[in-house]
Amino acid sequence: MSTTPQQLRVGRLTKAHGLKGALKLELFTDDPDKRFTPGSVFTLQVPTSSPWHGKTLTLAELRWYNGQPVGFFEGVADRTGAESLVKAILWIDQDADEADEPDAWYDFQLVGLRALRDGAEVGTVARVEHFPAQDLLVIQAGEREVLVPFVSAIVPAVDIAAGTVTITPPAGLFEELPDDEPAAAHPNAEPEADVTPSA
Repeated sequence: MSTTPQQLRVGRLTKAHGLKGALKLELFTDDPDKRFTPGSVFTLQVPTSSPWHGKTLTLAELRWYNGQPVGFFEGVADRTGAESLVKAILWIDQDADEADEPDAWYDFQLVGLRALRDGAEVGTVARVEHFPAQDLLVIQAGEREVLVPFVSAIVPAVDIAAGTVTITPPAGLFEELPDDEPAAAHPNAEPEADVTPSA
């Protein structure tokens, strides 16, 4: 029986490299040798105004320069072409029965998880927003939505089996910080003298 493939986000194109169309990559996979093999086809997440909108990208070769992955793609022959792909997010099809990668989740796995802060539930994950700079968890907290950067410093743990996501948000993200109160006058302070200019 065939299974419906799911989309897995595996990388982001960050910067043009050299003059021959290569691009530096930020990887979202623990298995780049599997995901970035020659001939791999990626669905592109780009703005609707991009010339690449609705198109796919095929990998010609993945190389490493000083520990940094660099991709060469079919149809991208020069730096101008590469620069038109900067900030594009790469997605691949993954069979539903394929083993999941550590620290890689589908959006549908995250939606509905209970968000815990200091062990207390503060809301649930309503959806995931993917932006070029970073991803955001949209937490439904009561009647409002709170945008939480999906980075390890703020979201240190995701437990799909338990149905929870642990967050350590900065102060003020989930509650209004009180306004600074004006400094109270010192009880022993003398009132200011009323100085009236002389005639």
